Amino acid sequence: MPNYWLMKTEPTAFSIHDLAKAPKKTTCWEGVRNYQARNMLRDDIKKGDFVLFYHSNTDEVGVYGTAIVVKEGYPDPFQFDKKSKYFDDKASKDTPRWYMVDIKLDQIFQSPVTLTEMRSLKPLSNMKLLQKGQRLSVQPVTKTEWNTIVKIGQKA
Repeated sequence: MPNYWLMKTEPTAFSIHDLAKAPKKTTCWEGVRNYQARNMLRDDIKKGDFVLFYHSNTDEVGVYGTAIVVKEGYPDPFQFDKKSKYFDDKASKDTPRWYMVDIKLDQIFQSPVTLTEMRSLKPLSNMKLLQKGQRLSVQPVTKTEWNTIVKIGQKA
């Protein structure tokens, strides 16, 4: 059975439209530098899992579409690249610290399911994203939360 995730990105860094333009509409989800999120990327997110693609730090914050995990967690090569903003001098190829997954675009919603709209929906009342202080860039979501958001996103 697949799992369901929410992945946050700032659209000025990488948007769902950038994913649509990527070769084979696929990219790596690099640059995560939080240990809790890293652990999910490394240990929990599996090929075939579903992703809500969330834009943060923009005028309309919310879920803009969905993606599918096409490659499970593997060491983020940017941690070894001294020229990368994600370089980590404490990481080594023998003991990598940071991981990433590859995702492929599934769909772009006609209109985003905004954070304001999500806050008003009873089936989302316990969603991690909506909890005070929840700032992780990678978060699990339940199947009910996934279904609720996708249903609204596909109607717009």
